[in-house]
Amino acid sequence: MRRMFLTLSSLLMLVAMLATPASATPGDTFPKIIKLPNGWQPEGIASGRGTSFYAGSLADGRIYAGDFRTGEGSILVPGKAGLLAVGMYVDQRTNYLFVAGGSGGQGRVYDASTGAELASYQFQTANTFINDVIVTREAAYFTDSFQAFLYKVPLGAGGKLTSKPWAAIALTGDFQLVAGFNANGIEATSNGKWLVIVQSATGKLFRVDPQTGVTKLIYLGGATLPNGDGLRFVGSRLYVVQNFLNQIAVVNLNNDLTSGAIERTITDPAFRVPTTIASFGDSLYAVNARFDTPPGPSVDYDVVKVPRN
Repeated sequence: MRRMFLTLSSLLMLVAMLATPASATPGDTFPKIIKLPNGWQPEGIASGRGTSFYAGSLADGRIYAGDFRTGEGSILVPGKAGLLAVGMYVDQRTNYLFVAGGSGGQGRVYDASTGAELASYQFQTANTFINDVIVTREAAYFTDSFQAFLYKVPLGAGGKLTSKPWAAIALTGDFQLVAGFNANGIEATSNGKWLVIVQSATGKLFRVDPQTGVTKLIYLGGATLPNGDGLRFVGSRLYVVQNFLNQIAVVNLNNDLTSGAIERTITDPAFRVPTTIASFGDSLYAVNARFDTPPGPSVDYDVVKVPRN
């Protein structure tokens, strides 16, 4: 009788599995809207280990640690007057959280598990806005929206921090400073050979040699990406957040990153001036900065999940 019961149970389980739609995945049950604390003033978001994510605050540099699966979270790094947390990136090798410091001119590194500050780098002291950061196997690279430089923080074996000094890499070639915000979002190819930056004021994309700083315009058939902000690579697709346009452009680039085409745009009624995105599973998570709304302690902020494809 016990053998018959196990066989019947197995059959019932098989029937249930066959009846489940093939498209159903654990991600389908993840919340579409993840609330951040009121008054948060977010700008950057980064995926961490597992289902974790991090969102920074422009108000005082606080960092919120949340969970894509549950939508719950708490403050990982407390705020401090005068600090900003703008773009951010988690290096999965070390669980270091790299944070761009905005008008403070710094880049900071935290332990993503404990929130302990591990390092701080003072890149500039005036006329600066350290906007975003990407990490390769060898270094972390920060953009400056007011100056034609990238700032490189060398990393050791396995992504460990070292005592090697950071370096300012002048951006030369096709990239030219203009009025307004310049270099904003930054990404890197998987092998670290090339970086890609977007110039918010012109909507242009540039390929950057991380060794020399030489830039080359990525030709998009005459199209531009106005209000370009956060970038994220998934395969050959580059996802470009266009903040005040409330959309994410999907750009298909050629192998050497000299040209590409805007395939489509992703929109959602829940977008409220998204600035940066994180990728998890088959979804993108956009953080709403709400730059069109005066900040205040009661203003609500959130993260929006949208399909990537």
